[in-house]
Amino acid sequence: MKLKILSLSLLFLVSCFDGKKKNVGTFHEIHVVENHQKDVSLEVYDFSGLEKFLNKQDNKIHVINFWATWCAPCVKELPYFERLNKTYKGKGVEVLLVSLDFPHLYEKKLMPFIKENNFESRVVALDDPDMNTWIPKVSEKWTGAIPATIIYKNNEQRFYERSFNYEALELEVKQFLNL
Repeated sequence: MKLKILSLSLLFLVSCFDGKKKNVGTFHEIHVVENHQKDVSLEVYDFSGLEKFLNKQDNKIHVINFWATWCAPCVKELPYFERLNKTYKGKGVEVLLVSLDFPHLYEKKLMPFIKENNFESRVVALDDPDMNTWIPKVSEKWTGAIPATIIYKNNEQRFYERSFNYEALELEVKQFLNL
């Protein structure tokens, strides 16, 4: 199963690169895709723009999940991240869901998925085809397979290249509450 997920991840990343720089507003910053019929907007970052979310020094626990709508294990665990967000939101825990969906499907698939599931966690998209550069910056342990999750507080960080159920996810977060 892990090999299949890795293959899909690599297929996604390779298919996004067409050899040309994309015009996404201010590259290295943010591009917002709006779907007015669905009342959903989506922040789209390249890795330079996303990197600021990976290194906050604010005494909060940050839970960052990398996922895609085409990844069945990812979709299965998303409700657990939503539940975690609702349970711990006022307790110094921030959840960020980073979609690795295909950019050409943001409006047709990703944004309707976000609306349909009524996410309260912050959802952003990562559109950066240079995976060989940014994957090891996220974690030296990351093979590129999804789902993948980082949990960190200040300089203490743990990386998980696996799926979670709610109990296991909450257990990992609780370890950070006493840091």
